[in-house]
Amino acid sequence: MSTTWLPFEWIVAIRFLREGRLQTVFIVSGVAIGVGVIVFMSALLAGLQANFIRRVLSAQAHIQLLPTKEVTRALRGNADPTRGEVQGAIVQPPLQRLKSIDQWQAVAAQIRAMPEVTTVAPVAGGSALAVRGSARRAITVAGIEPDLYYRIVDLHNKLARGVSRLTGTDILIGTELASDLGVDVGDKLRITAANDAVDTLTIVGIFDLGNRGANQRNTFVALHTAQSLLGLPGGVTSLEVAVRDVYAAQVIAERITAATGVEADSWIKTSAQFFAAVSAQVTANTSIRFFVGLSVAFGIASVLVVSVVQKSREIGILRAMGIAQGQILRVFLLQGGLLGLGGSVVGCAIGAVALLLWQRYARNADGTPLFPLVFDPALFTSALLLATVTGLAAAFAPAMRAARLDPVVAIRG
Repeated sequence: MSTTWLPFEWIVAIRFLREGRLQTVFIVSGVAIGVGVIVFMSALLAGLQANFIRRVLSAQAHIQLLPTKEVTRALRGNADPTRGEVQGAIVQPPLQRLKSIDQWQAVAAQIRAMPEVTTVAPVAGGSALAVRGSARRAITVAGIEPDLYYRIVDLHNKLARGVSRLTGTDILIGTELASDLGVDVGDKLRITAANDAVDTLTIVGIFDLGNRGANQRNTFVALHTAQSLLGLPGGVTSLEVAVRDVYAAQVIAERITAATGVEADSWIKTSAQFFAAVSAQVTANTSIRFFVGLSVAFGIASVLVVSVVQKSREIGILRAMGIAQGQILRVFLLQGGLLGLGGSVVGCAIGAVALLLWQRYARNADGTPLFPLVFDPALFTSALLLATVTGLAAAFAPAMRAARLDPVVAIRG
């Protein structure tokens, strides 16, 4: 390959790498393996994490707004033990009544105006009893507006059979509840609420939320049907919110509470253990990247240190010919950068092939993929940049040593 068009530093750096072919091959292979591990593990953990998040959040909102809880305040003043006073009354928390969020339409409009929020869906929910002949089961009735709620929980894709439409006389139930009551699509259920209100509804769809308890307990009806059944004319018991960044849900929930005065709970708070497990995965991924990058840096540095020792006579001759220290410095920095870049290109290819093999051969018992993997271009770009920068950083110390060599001492050996 002709190098007449290249700057002096590039010509010397490429020549040094060619002369030490075996060392170059070994270090490029080492960098490639390290980058391949980073790409493969990062994509694998990201896919696993996204799968967990999707499974958990596919059946619930990112943020839920609830009515303020009722509290009991003692009419008597607090007793002062230092004066021998004794509290004469025992204050017990009151039984929480089913009530609506105050001025929920205005609250919903205020939340929808936030740029981080994608959907706000009103829900009127409460406990009831489902009766079919002599069989009866305690259930949770959720009145929804399908056009809004299905953007948060996609019941279309969770139907085992039937349709997801909801009119005033329709109800959707879970697979476990349908089995317990011995009913199917087209059958009728008698629903009795806690306030003794009764309604007879037709089963139009049976869903599977992927959770036995939810399939046994949850039911969905039209919003106005639930409001009438639960004694909440025009009211809702919660506002379900979806946001763009699920990991910022807690911060957004706190902002909503501060702006509206309504209690807002995010999935991060209600699923604290799950979120801790997800955070642990992120920490593990970062640790893997750090230690692999560290091993790559030491590998490049060790090879370049040996190269400085081996090429000390050539460096001395170059310095005696008038080559500046800065040029010598750049020669070895270029070697480190080229080793990192070359290894990262090969490593990205290795990682991509490993991901394709994983996606093809890692299957569930029914033949479906364990979880989808996303080939994110940003992951490969960041791996290339990380390895190249690591190569430059690792080459700095050997480059400084080469630049400071005394020409006379170097030529004499």
